[in-house]
Amino acid sequence: MRLEYFQMITRVVEFDAEKKTLVAAADVPAESPVFEGHFPGYPLLPGVLMIEAMAQTSGWLILGLNRLTAMPFLVGTNTTKMRDFVKPSTPLMVHAELIGDGSGYAVTKAFITREGKRVAEAEIKFAVKTFPDPKFAAMIREWGERLQFPFEKLDAA
Repeated sequence: MRLEYFQMITRVVEFDAEKKTLVAAADVPAESPVFEGHFPGYPLLPGVLMIEAMAQTSGWLILGLNRLTAMPFLVGTNTTKMRDFVKPSTPLMVHAELIGDGSGYAVTKAFITREGKRVAEAEIKFAVKTFPDPKFAAMIREWGERLQFPFEKLDAA
């Protein structure tokens, strides 16, 4: 997790196109300038960054399901709940499931767990648009390679 760059997930753990699910790891760093202000002396991962982690996990799910032909852009969240605090040095698992897709939009249900217990959840809506240019699409694929996204599953299908 690189909080300053909004790179919230560390690696893709599991992608299941049939079930329309993806699980990613998000390892909260021990130190980050984000924690200096949230909160001094009692560092906590901001809730908005938990939402971003769920959105990125959902985004990779959508990218995988559309075989990297279009980019999901966050447009809204519903029923968002923060259930517990997350401190630095915490390993998290982020789960996403596609629950709706069509007319240029996709909707996921996502949640974050720490040691098997939910700490946050949200329903997230995305606009799904053609990549703005080939360089951006290539950059997304490179990011996916760093996250260990299983591109071989897409290439084999």
